Amino acid sequence: MRRMVGLLIAALFGAGAASAADAPPLQLEATIPLGDVSGRIDHMAVDVKRQRLFVAELRNDTVGVVDLVARTVLRRLTGLKEPQGIGYEPVSDTVYVANARDGSVHLFQGEVYASAGTIALGSDADNVRIDTKGSRVVVGYGAGALAFIDPASRRKVGEVRIAQHPEGFQIDPETNRIFVNVPDEHSIVVIDAAVGKAVATWAQSGRSGNFPMALNPLRRHVLAVFRRPAVLAIFSMEDGSPVAKLPVCGDSDDIFVDAKRLRAYVSCGEGFVDVIDLAAARITRVAHVPTASGARTALFIPDLDRLVVATPARGATPAAIRLFRPIP
Repeated sequence: MRRMVGLLIAALFGAGAASAADAPPLQLEATIPLGDVSGRIDHMAVDVKRQRLFVAELRNDTVGVVDLVARTVLRRLTGLKEPQGIGYEPVSDTVYVANARDGSVHLFQGEVYASAGTIALGSDADNVRIDTKGSRVVVGYGAGALAFIDPASRRKVGEVRIAQHPEGFQIDPETNRIFVNVPDEHSIVVIDAAVGKAVATWAQSGRSGNFPMALNPLRRHVLAVFRRPAVLAIFSMEDGSPVAKLPVCGDSDDIFVDAKRLRAYVSCGEGFVDVIDLAAARITRVAHVPTASGARTALFIPDLDRLVVATPARGATPAAIRLFRPIP
């Protein structure tokens, strides 16, 4: 009898251990409906202090403001023209919204998001990055340029020209270099922001559609995801030499590095988030987490330790934000 009880306890504990080991690295914590939002959703940004998420509802010409604590939509910012990129600049408490249709950047300030002006860039204003170390806002736009905006004066104070339209780009605060995906040129361009010019071009032969990008500062790596073929390619920040390459989900639009766990999250319109282990000697995909068709836009928020994924409306299923908690 004792032996049978012992075996039963061992079996139960073994099952529990196996279950914990098999737990997905992302756990769905909440689904927040966005309301009457149709069509494509683009990039997002966050005000960590207020725990408010800003969602570029491109086809609606609006930005949704989501309260992540109450898990509801607080309001919508209007008067926009195909909002694509968003950045929140905390020092001036200002939201920057880049618009594709007219190339403008709209500014909204404070608790009530009062209109704080418009900066005309020309055409196709796209990704927005907040350069906290350099005290500036960087916006990709047009046929090939990065604009530098001074958040104090709210004016464009400079730009760097490149060969084609910039997609995802990231700023390395340690070197003041900007790494830029240029899919129409099948390349990654390296800009020295101190001198205001491109200093290197890493040609990408045999693959295209490099839209999302992230940096891994611990390993000094650049991570770029391509759509054709669907691969994650990793390069040395120093000289662009290849480090690793592996297949990922299709139609990707965002990638983020979770420095706490040394993982990467790749969000894809195919309907998955791929979780990549960056810690091991051999970089591998460790999970293929289902989301929803068309859900290619995401945002990892290290301060809140959450990954948010925007899912567009499909048939009778309304648009929503899915909030994931990384495990462990």
